[in-house]
Amino acid sequence: MEQTLITLHPDYAIAPVDPRIFGGFLEHLGRAVYQGVYQPDSIHADEEGFRKDVLAALREMRMTALRYPGGNFASGYHWQDGIGPRESRPRIRELAWQSIEPNHFGTDEFIKLSRKMDWTPMLTVNLGTGTPEEARNWVEYCNSPAGTKYADMRAANGSRDPHGVKLWCLGNEMDGPWQLGHVPADQYAIRAQQAAKLMKDTDPGIELVACGSCTTSLPTYMEWDRTVLEYIGGYAEYVSLHRYVGNENGDTADFLAVTNSIDKQIEEMDAACRFVQARLRSKKRHYLCFDEWNVWYRTTSSEHTNGRDQFAPHLIEEEYNLEDALVVAGFLNSFIRHADVVKIANLAQIVNAIAPIHTRNDEMLLHTIYYPFVMYVRRREGVALQAMVKGPGYASRSYGYVNTIDSSAILGDGQLHVFLVNRSLSDIAPVHIDLIGRQLKRIESAEIVTGANAQARNTFERPKNICSQVFTNVQLRESQALVELPPLSVAALTFRV
Repeated sequence: MEQTLITLHPDYAIAPVDPRIFGGFLEHLGRAVYQGVYQPDSIHADEEGFRKDVLAALREMRMTALRYPGGNFASGYHWQDGIGPRESRPRIRELAWQSIEPNHFGTDEFIKLSRKMDWTPMLTVNLGTGTPEEARNWVEYCNSPAGTKYADMRAANGSRDPHGVKLWCLGNEMDGPWQLGHVPADQYAIRAQQAAKLMKDTDPGIELVACGSCTTSLPTYMEWDRTVLEYIGGYAEYVSLHRYVGNENGDTADFLAVTNSIDKQIEEMDAACRFVQARLRSKKRHYLCFDEWNVWYRTTSSEHTNGRDQFAPHLIEEEYNLEDALVVAGFLNSFIRHADVVKIANLAQIVNAIAPIHTRNDEMLLHTIYYPFVMYVRRREGVALQAMVKGPGYASRSYGYVNTIDSSAILGDGQLHVFLVNRSLSDIAPVHIDLIGRQLKRIESAEIVTGANAQARNTFERPKNICSQVFTNVQLRESQALVELPPLSVAALTFRV
């Protein structure tokens, strides 16, 4: 294959990479909470019922902002059902996923888990079947000092000191007709603005995420965002966008080119934010919160999404392969390339439901998508650099022309981190990396994820079939890096500069 030249320059900086783009998402969906992070009857359970094996794997992912409790679940969730003595909490028929919710895990358990894991808690209020006042009351419960009604409830439940939750989502996917309480954009905007004012009056220090378009396929795409942002104005700091992708046509080359579409979605949403800022003549702009993203397409039918009134049913338990891992790396490359506008992102989800970690009784499996996330998160500190990429490419069926090599780069304190995905199904890709004006002194670390074919995956019987390995096909020559990437691979490289 023809060589790809990646040219970088320290002066061509995009923005510091916000560590919150390496966030996660935990929803009361299937076995994500129960039999996922929380399973008191497991041999792995700690004294609080959390699964130690799962938490150990999650610690390696070093997730930052952790979104909870949904998702679609949030639009039917009333937070007071999940506090207080467990024996007094109601058993609910939950409608988003048609499951039984015992409310054994709620706000205080999530905060306890977040502190244990060093996560920044990110709560989604119910603006589907809930009210702006209910959202405000939750802020008081979490963030106000004891001495008032809801803060005293928290103190009575064992936490006299405030939880200090600073990130709040104003509902979930309210543009989607499937959502409980779905309304047109102008009605959601009123509801969100009312909630936002009440919430910020309770705690002026919180940051809010307004519901943006949750998919590019809805007829309201972009018009929804304009309407909502113009009305809510400065009450929200961020607007959300969601994206799930898949290889429905069995075309690996086309699937790997989906990053073009992810870039386009980010840039379109940012354009809407800039338009609204100009339209309102405002000094404040909205940034992007990509608070649901992943590969998800095999388990979207009712067979996989309807819990049939069961507790902790097996729902949307996607099994991931090598090509999925490369697409996950592509999402992260896109977030890094757009570090000036993407400030928060949450991999959906973290355990069992469309997740990198899977449990089976007391066993645990790490799916292929686990490994690129860990490789990237180890190298997240620094400023994203613009990359000039010159090399071979191809025209994909659905997403247009793409470079064979997908890339991003972060310049840290004396370090350069470079991330590379080889989309070729069959060819080794020679890559030349040149950092203008700086010298690459040595290779500090290099990891790679690759495999025999795009469909290769991990199983409980072969758990390490696809995993990260030390990468040795990297050389320095005259302060430039020469890399030979095997086909269907993602590499993460760190150089001392």
